[in-house]
Amino acid sequence: MVRVRAGREHAERDLDIALRLFTEHGLAGDPLYVECAMTATLTAIRPHLVRPTFADLVRDIAERPEVDGGRRTRLTTMLGMGDAWSGDLLRGRAELRRAYHHAVDADRLDLQAEIVSWLVKVEALCGDLAESSRQLAAARELAARSGSVWVAAHIAECAAALHLASGDVEAWAGVVDYLVRAQVGGNSGLVYEHRWELATHHALRGDRDAARELLAGTPDPPLRWPVAPALPAWRAWIAEPEDPAVMAWVERVLAGLNRPVERLSKARIAWLLGTQHARLGRRADAVRLLEAASSGYAATGAAGLVARVAAELDAITTGTGGMPRLSTVERSVLTATELRVATAVAGGLSNQEVADLMAVSVKTVEFHLRNVFRKVGVRNRTELARSLS
Repeated sequence: MVRVRAGREHAERDLDIALRLFTEHGLAGDPLYVECAMTATLTAIRPHLVRPTFADLVRDIAERPEVDGGRRTRLTTMLGMGDAWSGDLLRGRAELRRAYHHAVDADRLDLQAEIVSWLVKVEALCGDLAESSRQLAAARELAARSGSVWVAAHIAECAAALHLASGDVEAWAGVVDYLVRAQVGGNSGLVYEHRWELATHHALRGDRDAARELLAGTPDPPLRWPVAPALPAWRAWIAEPEDPAVMAWVERVLAGLNRPVERLSKARIAWLLGTQHARLGRRADAVRLLEAASSGYAATGAAGLVARVAAELDAITTGTGGMPRLSTVERSVLTATELRVATAVAGGLSNQEVADLMAVSVKTVEFHLRNVFRKVGVRNRTELARSLS
């Protein structure tokens, strides 16, 4: 694991050997070996394998009275980390809360600090911003009391999620800038995503020099790293943030990000693309990508980020996001869902495409579209498009 974190050659192969030995030699009954195997699995960036491989073992170990409370806490924590990291935020949150109670029972301030720092991020992504803020204050206090260098660095990474879910973009950018400079996230692959996201932030605000500086001399990671297949296209978009062909390239590569560990990142990239299309007045593209981001976040339990994306969709469909708008009277009689359907259809999407984006049936889209035609007073899609122009 040390060699993996140092970027040494063949280190991941050695992790595989260790995990094979764990199985072949029947070491699953020893809590120490289980902890080593779980840590090896996470170090190899395979969080989706943690629950199916170790959940039953962790439950059995947790019920054994002779097992040290600290080890029980660490095993439960890694189970929750695996869930959250692989895109099952609700289950991950429940497991981390359980781990925190174990840490309190074991009187381990260091483990309490570690778990609470993870909960800052998970609670924010799940949409409980008040609880995330409370956990952030607790994490800072616990880190100081325990003297944990790791937690002290990790707090900033988790605080970034709270700022993003809160809509405080300036605070988020400031924290991510710190993370990039401090190389936080080097073990998870987030070190690359932090850099690319910050470069995108600068590029979309017109500061291309700052964007280029962030990516200069930074090679793309090996393809096994999360989101690595999308980074070359994403890099090209940062260089040409208004080029529709490059943006289409990024959207195409998103289809290949299908690993559990990439679920949240895939939704985030779709969100960024959709926001830029909206800025450029490309209504249909904006709605398509923002609906995809919303669906992606919803599937992970990231209600906090779904709310942010929904706010952007509402701004587009109600005309407050720099896009063409329906009249005030028309807006007042349409529901939020009807507005989304109307905008997507007027932008040229078929009923099937709208259904796919909104994760509903074609019949549901047809139902909403009939209501839109009746309420707005149009007879077909062409007249609807004119009413939005």
